[in-house]
Amino acid sequence: MAAAIRANCRKVICIGRNYADHITELNNTKPKQPFFFLKPASAILCPGEGPVLRPQGTNLHYEVELALVMGKTVRDLDPNDEKGALDAIHSYLLGIDMTARNVQEEAKKKGLPWTIAKGFDTFLPVSQEIAKSRLPDPHNAFLRLSVGSQVRQADSTGLMLYRIPRLLAEISRVMTLEKGDLVLTGTPKGVGQVKSGDVMKASIEVDGKELEEGRIEVEVKDREGRYRYSET
Repeated sequence: MAAAIRANCRKVICIGRNYADHITELNNTKPKQPFFFLKPASAILCPGEGPVLRPQGTNLHYEVELALVMGKTVRDLDPNDEKGALDAIHSYLLGIDMTARNVQEEAKKKGLPWTIAKGFDTFLPVSQEIAKSRLPDPHNAFLRLSVGSQVRQADSTGLMLYRIPRLLAEISRVMTLEKGDLVLTGTPKGVGQVKSGDVMKASIEVDGKELEEGRIEVEVKDREGRYRYSET
């Protein structure tokens, strides 16, 4: 069951700036090597558990991504060991990395961590698990995300600047990847804002055919509670 994804996940590792056009749209610079940040497992929102909750005062953005579900422990993987990298993956997911963009932008300007911007509950809606046999080449899939009837993101995973073996090698030389961990591989261009009442739909296609288990449909609603964005 999809809920087991969250229960078995100790950490979510997110690759930043792995699609050139997305780097450009946010006026960022291309990294000389892959870099990554963490989201808590508590951010995972399994199918049917919606909505995504927008914290008060935040500019909430979506980022559709292919996610890897790790199937074994990996340390110090050789970046040239493509078979070893792909063998370490148990399955795939489609995910939407939600970001409180104004919180992140302030943190970047002040040299502060991004954790708050990425770490709220519900900030990682995911699909059902996608078996490896359904996605024989993770670098040859097509990701889409729409808000309402408008398609916002639509690009191939073949546009990744750094391929999956390199990503897993870079992560695993810093921290051990464990069974159940999720790795988000980056988002293509087209990120943007969503507000309460918006419905996001995301999908993944292989050879022009949509994978039914890779669909996400989730509404956005305003979050109640004590948090309200204010300058750090």
